[in-house]
Amino acid sequence: MSEHLRLTVSGAVATLTIDRPAKRNAMSFQMWSALPGLLAPAARDEAVRVLVLRGGEHFSAGADIGEFETLRSGADGAARYSQAVHDGERALATFGKPTIAAITGFCIGGGCELALACDLRVAADDARFGITPAKLGIVYAFTSTKQLVDAVGPAWAKQILYSGDIIDSATALRIGLVNEAHPAAELDGRVKELSELIAGRAQVSVRGAKAIVNRITDGQHEEDDEVRALYNAAVHSAEYAEGVSAFLAKRPPRF
Repeated sequence: MSEHLRLTVSGAVATLTIDRPAKRNAMSFQMWSALPGLLAPAARDEAVRVLVLRGGEHFSAGADIGEFETLRSGADGAARYSQAVHDGERALATFGKPTIAAITGFCIGGGCELALACDLRVAADDARFGITPAKLGIVYAFTSTKQLVDAVGPAWAKQILYSGDIIDSATALRIGLVNEAHPAAELDGRVKELSELIAGRAQVSVRGAKAIVNRITDGQHEEDDEVRALYNAAVHSAEYAEGVSAFLAKRPPRF
């Protein structure tokens, strides 16, 4: 595990906090390596319905550049480091429950990679974004490039990756890199509201939606037996019975 990553649970919402303020929450090799093991218990915990990923003053300024001369030196070191980044990103991207990135300050490089691995991104209006492999002689990973293309489309993905430029929150909102942008003082309240709203919905519906959207973005065009199994599980669930009962009684459902 890592001393700079902290997972807490409040009710149905788990919060993973990046806590390395002295380095603007730059992600070290140890931090990337710790992500799969840190996320696994929350993924298994049925009481957890939503995961929020956050930083502090800054979401994350990216990978720890100081390690480029040590752990990332040479082709073998770079490959080992890239694998740790990939495994950490995949642990977040494949988390089976809704995930929300609460973005403040710098969201650069590996920080943006983590944000894009989340389902939803809610940003402060003074946040800054960038993906900078073109400044380092690195080719951005395929799966993370796909996350970027899925969010902003190929033309903007190319501009972001070719230029390595930093963009503001208004631009990020306009191109679809973030779902919402709010004054910094209102960000925590909005993330809390959104996470609790999602946690209060029928989880068989929410998780089914996540699974189907992911299948569509992975190139699936038609429903198959696994998708039909999601439909079947929903209509045989206690949540479906409660939803119908609440609708007929004209009361809020209790999921």
